[in-house]
Amino acid sequence: MNVMFSAEFKKAVKKYSSVKSAVQKKVDMIIENPLALGEPLKGSFRGFYSCPVKKSFFIIYLYCLACRKKKDDEIVLCADCQNYPDDTVRFVVLGPHDEAYTGR
Repeated sequence: MNVMFSAEFKKAVKKYSSVKSAVQKKVDMIIENPLALGEPLKGSFRGFYSCPVKKSFFIIYLYCLACRKKKDDEIVLCADCQNYPDDTVRFVVLGPHDEAYTGR
C-alpha cells in the first residue's frame, strides 16, 4: 500500500498530540483495509472517506482505487493523481468535526 500524508494532516497530528496514539491506530487500520472503516462522503466531499478517531474527531482520506472506480477523480481533481498507483491512501485532514469538514 502506498501511503501519503498531506502537510495539513501532519500539522494536525502535532496539534492534537493527545489523540496521537488513537490516530496512529486508525491510520494503521485504514491502511490495512481502506474501505472497511471509512464512510464515503457526499456533496463537496464526494470521493473522500471519513473515519472517526473519537467522538466528533475525524480522519478524512482518499483511496485512489475507489476514487477512480467510482469516477470521483473527475470531481476530486487531485493535481498529481496520475503520479500515484491505485493502491494509494492519501490522508488529507484530521480534526474535530467542524474543522475537518471545512478543511478541504
